[in-house]
Amino acid sequence: MDSTRDRLVFAAMKLFAEKGYLSTSIADILREANANSGSLYHAFPTKQDLLLEVLQTYRRGIGPMLLAPAFEGVEDPIARVFALLAVYRGHLQRTEALYGCPIGSLALELHEPDPSVRELLAANFDGWVGHVQACYDAAGDRLPEGIDTRRLATFTLALMEGGVMQSRTYRTLDAFDASVESLHDYLARLEQAASAERRRARPEGVA
Repeated sequence: MDSTRDRLVFAAMKLFAEKGYLSTSIADILREANANSGSLYHAFPTKQDLLLEVLQTYRRGIGPMLLAPAFEGVEDPIARVFALLAVYRGHLQRTEALYGCPIGSLALELHEPDPSVRELLAANFDGWVGHVQACYDAAGDRLPEGIDTRRLATFTLALMEGGVMQSRTYRTLDAFDASVESLHDYLARLEQAASAERRRARPEGVA
C-alpha cells in the first residue's frame, strides 16, 4: 500500500466504516491518508468515485482479507460458516459492540444510492452469500436432499447483519450470540432430517 491512491482508498475505507459515508468529509480523508487535495481529485474526481473504489476493494478482498483467515485450519464446511460468523463476533467484542459490517452499514446509510453504488453493494453481498453457499454445498448429504443452499446462505447473511445491528444498538453481544445459537440449532435439525432421509432410503436389511 505504497501509492497515494492506495492510501486514499484505505483511509476512506476506514473512515466510512467508523463514521459513515455522509459524515466523512474530504478533509477527513486527506488528513487520514496524509495526502493533498490535488492527489485525491486526480485519482477520484468525486467522493462517489472514491466510494466505488472502496466497494471494489471490499469485493476483491473478501477472499484474502476475510475468508482465508476465518477458514484457516477449519476443514468442516459447516464449521467454516461458524468460523466466519466468529470473525464478526470478534470485531464486536473488540469494539465493545460498536463494530458494524461496513457493507451493511453503507447499504443502510445510503437510502437511495446511485445504481452504480447499489450494484457494487449487491455484488459484495452476493460474494459473501456465494462463499457461504459453497460451504453448505460442500456439506453434501449432511443437509436434506433438495434444500436450496442459496436461500440458506442468504438467511445466514441476514442473521449476521441483523445480529450485528442489534448488538450495536444494545451495546451487548447478546443478540448476535442468540442469532448464531439459533442457526446452530436450525442446522443441527437439518442434519438430523438428512440423516433420517438416508435411513429411509437405505435398502431393507442394510445396516
